[in-house]
Amino acid sequence: MSILPATDAFVKEPVRGGRRRLPSWKLAVGAAIVGAFVLIAIFAPEIAPYGPLKTDPLNTLQPPGAPGHLLGTDDLGRDELSRLIYATRIDLPIAAAAALLSALLGTLLGMAAGYVGGWVDMVVLRVADLVQAFPIYILLIALVFALGAGARSFLIAYIVVDWVVYARLVRGEILRVRGLDYVLAARAAGLPNWRILFVHVLPNTIGQSVVYVMSDMVFAILALSAFSFLGVGISPPAAEWGAMTAEGQQFLGVAWWLTVCPGVAIALVALGLSLIGDALQDRMRR
Repeated sequence: MSILPATDAFVKEPVRGGRRRLPSWKLAVGAAIVGAFVLIAIFAPEIAPYGPLKTDPLNTLQPPGAPGHLLGTDDLGRDELSRLIYATRIDLPIAAAAALLSALLGTLLGMAAGYVGGWVDMVVLRVADLVQAFPIYILLIALVFALGAGARSFLIAYIVVDWVVYARLVRGEILRVRGLDYVLAARAAGLPNWRILFVHVLPNTIGQSVVYVMSDMVFAILALSAFSFLGVGISPPAAEWGAMTAEGQQFLGVAWWLTVCPGVAIALVALGLSLIGDALQDRMRR
């Protein structure tokens, strides 16, 4: 009787063939938009003409195109363009961290629930049901108000609410693939469970989660901006798109750019991330 060695060489995973796929225009445009904002965030001190908190009482509420102020100034004389540029250093990292940490936690719990099963699956599902029993916005608002204003409070509240989606996605995919031939072959080869999970199962089950991360980052940016607008997110005078919109609300009739410019920045980032997500979804369907 022959014994199979515990090696990955005997495990053949499904491979998708076909012609070489060229990057879609959605991926190219979305990556260009998001990449531009990332570069702006990295090089903000070199790009911004002024500091985000520098005031000029002699040049308050200057319209776009004013000398030295391409996008005008606010009621304190702070340069609107500089504040928009520095706001990318707050909104983008927090949104990315919120989505990626939620994805990490949800993926780990979904893997455990789907592959181990039994009481682990039951506990994860019951906790997920408990979280989803509350409307997502209501629960998120309650947690942020309970934890207090600030980036850390927002991150904790967002992860508590958001991990459920990833856990259910990964669990469902693992339940689908764990009985397939290549997983059974890995078990027959004597590979340890952790290697089967991370090397053979996980790469074939996280496709939908990767696509959802793009949409999740959009939701995180919108949620952070909304909470900052309400005064429980990033507190003034820090430059943050939602807080900037709230500060400019009272001057909407005479200084429209104070609310329109942050809104356009949010819309552009959301567009870029949505295009990337759509392109990844289209590629998965082929």
